[in-house]
Amino acid sequence: MEIRDDIKRILKSCHSDPFYVLGMHVVGDGFAGKLEVRAFLPEADKAWVVDENTGEEFLMSRIRDQGFYILRLDREDTFPYKLKIQTADGDISEFKDPYSFDRVLTDYDIYLIREGKHYNKYEKFGAHLMEIDGISGVHFAVWAPNAEGVSVIGDFNRWDNRRHPMRVIGSSGIWELFIPGLREGDLYKFEIKSRFNKYRAVKADPYGFYFEQRPKSASIVYDIHKYRWNDDEWMTNRSKTNWFKRPVSIYEVHLGSWMRAPDEGNRFLTYREFADKLIAYVKDMGYTHIELLPLSEHPLDDSWGYQTIGYFAPTSRFGTPDDFMFFVDKCHQNNISIILDWSPAHFPKDGHGLGFFDGTALYEHQDPRKGEHKNWGTLIFNYGRNEVRNFLLSNALFWLDVYHIDGFRVDAVASMLYLDYSRKNGEWEPNIFGGNENLEAIGFIKKFNELVHQYFPGILTIAEESTSWAGVSKPVHLGGLGFDMKWNMGWMNDMLEFISQDPVYRKYHHNNLTFSLLYAFTENFVLVMSHDEVVYGKKSMLSKMPGDRWRKFANLRLFYGYMYSHPGKKLLFMGGEFGQWDEWKFNRGLDWHLLELEDHRKLWNYARDLNGIYSSEPALYEVDFDQKGFEWIDFRDTDNSVLSFIRRAGNPDDHIVVVCNFTPVPRFNYRIGVPEKCFYREIMNSDLDEYYGSNLGNSGGVNSSDIPWHGRQYSMELVLPPLAVLYFKPER
Repeated sequence: MEIRDDIKRILKSCHSDPFYVLGMHVVGDGFAGKLEVRAFLPEADKAWVVDENTGEEFLMSRIRDQGFYILRLDREDTFPYKLKIQTADGDISEFKDPYSFDRVLTDYDIYLIREGKHYNKYEKFGAHLMEIDGISGVHFAVWAPNAEGVSVIGDFNRWDNRRHPMRVIGSSGIWELFIPGLREGDLYKFEIKSRFNKYRAVKADPYGFYFEQRPKSASIVYDIHKYRWNDDEWMTNRSKTNWFKRPVSIYEVHLGSWMRAPDEGNRFLTYREFADKLIAYVKDMGYTHIELLPLSEHPLDDSWGYQTIGYFAPTSRFGTPDDFMFFVDKCHQNNISIILDWSPAHFPKDGHGLGFFDGTALYEHQDPRKGEHKNWGTLIFNYGRNEVRNFLLSNALFWLDVYHIDGFRVDAVASMLYLDYSRKNGEWEPNIFGGNENLEAIGFIKKFNELVHQYFPGILTIAEESTSWAGVSKPVHLGGLGFDMKWNMGWMNDMLEFISQDPVYRKYHHNNLTFSLLYAFTENFVLVMSHDEVVYGKKSMLSKMPGDRWRKFANLRLFYGYMYSHPGKKLLFMGGEFGQWDEWKFNRGLDWHLLELEDHRKLWNYARDLNGIYSSEPALYEVDFDQKGFEWIDFRDTDNSVLSFIRRAGNPDDHIVVVCNFTPVPRFNYRIGVPEKCFYREIMNSDLDEYYGSNLGNSGGVNSSDIPWHGRQYSMELVLPPLAVLYFKPER
């Protein structure tokens, strides 16, 4: 009677331990043992058990019309076997029985997973090609604690949820199955039947390494360990790198719209094409890092990648996982770091994704006051749950380990830190101390930063955190969140408000220029002009500038020159370097044809030279996060909208004098105080003709004199070009 009930559950694909029913079993009363081999083969018209030792074949009996077969043998010694079937159209095939294999996941795996400490969990979950007892196949594992049945479905079983039911391991909620004979490239999903409300769903693999291209959504079996890397030297040197004292000039890129192939239907470029075109471009322009908008698999182009489905899969829009590895490898061979935009703050509600995974709020909070971002239409991870926290931590380590990524820019950190983020009164619940801090998310962020730096020294973590939360870039052991750096959103907003003003009004907004220096050393800041500032009606960088065409270009050159001399690392979104007129559009390439025009081409050359000077002058990058690296000369000249200051390297004698004229009025005989009596070479002038300026300047440099000025013993008299920035370096 019991086995009949078990068979019914197998036929309904809702048995939590199909190995109890299927496969080879010794049965019988007392010492009178007999063998039974049971198999569910709905595609079979006939079925046999084949003894692999002798080749003998035993015809099985069909005991259920749906295709349940049993073989009873009057023997009790088990033997290795295969199943052989003949279909109604006469096709014959042989295969190993999935239910003849032992468990793959160990008790120690289960213990670590339940504790939330299995940091290489990606090596156990998902779909893994392996050999067991010399038999090749794929091992599947998935977490679904509230399911009564989970099946692997795919092309190999005609998407029939009855064919390959998985077994749950004890009370862990972890289901696993090894299916022999499967190969790389096979499509699969998990079909889940919940214990609650007859919920049934077909889900993509949360740990899938490769996915079909949208709108299809199946996971694809893929061997992520076959690529042979050629970046050993880079990886060794990276672990010794102190990025705080190195130049960091980040080129932010959305691969889907950096460049396309318009003569081929506006198709995407591939990872390997980017390895040729993008890397050569970035290297020529002098950027040190490429930051990629999220590449984890996502169903909707319009989300720019920020609503992730496949956290462990580079999107198939541009090629295979090996293709992406090739791209990263080529970056490293060209001394370019790769920062990946990472989105652990939320995930989309798409039916094949993580939401309501096993008929319950498994990855997300059940309480909507904690579990949903209504403004974004997304769900929030339950950071207090060990398995969920482990999922995200192992994901971060996965990208660093498997894909050699050099760091993360973590998106929407503020939304993680605050329980009341974008919520009205009554829409959020205070923490146990009555505050609005999300203690579980804070704990997760700290653990993330500790782990990635412990296992992968030399990588960078950068927070997009838009509030005044203290200690974002302070180490965890000193009470901070543990990020290396933080986007300086305050500087960005102040500068855009200032630079968009007509110069005649800028003297009334002078504090926008200087306010950032009051807090510039409270965090390790990255000065950013990101993708968020050139969409949704905010205009492109060039279009934000006031005045006629010439003044727009001059203002933008001045703005970039001030940005590169201000304390903090640098980030610019693609297109800003050559003066894109249109706002960024995710569904088409940049307007590269603009480089045929003189003013755009010369702005482009200026951006290249600016990167070159920045990377070659330690005074501009070596002491970015300490007051010792910056010194005002004069910030009080509001009437003329002129700023002058000094940047110093680790060796304070190595310094650069910077002067910015934020008006279109040239200023002659403009005197500033300087530290030394020597010749100051003009190493950068944004008004040069080669940059599409008016070619006004200081003939290559100026000698300082004994005339005291600005509280200093020496001074020099300058010509300040209109809407321009000047850099001077002492030559002794």
